[in-house]
Amino acid sequence: MAIEVLIRRRFIKEKGAVLAPLIVRLRSLALAQPGYISGETLQCIDPAGEDEYLVRSTWRSVDEWKTWLHSKERTAIQSEIDAITGEATEYRLYEPLVGGIMPKYTDKGKS
Repeated sequence: MAIEVLIRRRFIKEKGAVLAPLIVRLRSLALAQPGYISGETLQCIDPAGEDEYLVRSTWRSVDEWKTWLHSKERTAIQSEIDAITGEATEYRLYEPLVGGIMPKYTDKGKS
């Protein structure tokens, strides 16, 4: 089952010009990785003044994502990013809810 990976990077505005090419480089390399399906990079606009990028990518499986996450190529670039931002990048993995969210009903009238 495909998964969604959300990657959140906060940074100081003045560092954005240095940070952006590294993120583009990661994205370019991810395109060639086994299991990569799609992705996009977003910049926070609300609330104003939040200097943050959010990367959303779709992978065929958790294992394929983890292979890319721990690859030497990626970790080298990620180390540069963390040095620029001064804080650790946040990662969250999500999977689709099969059948969506269903309400739970209780029957309080029955014993």
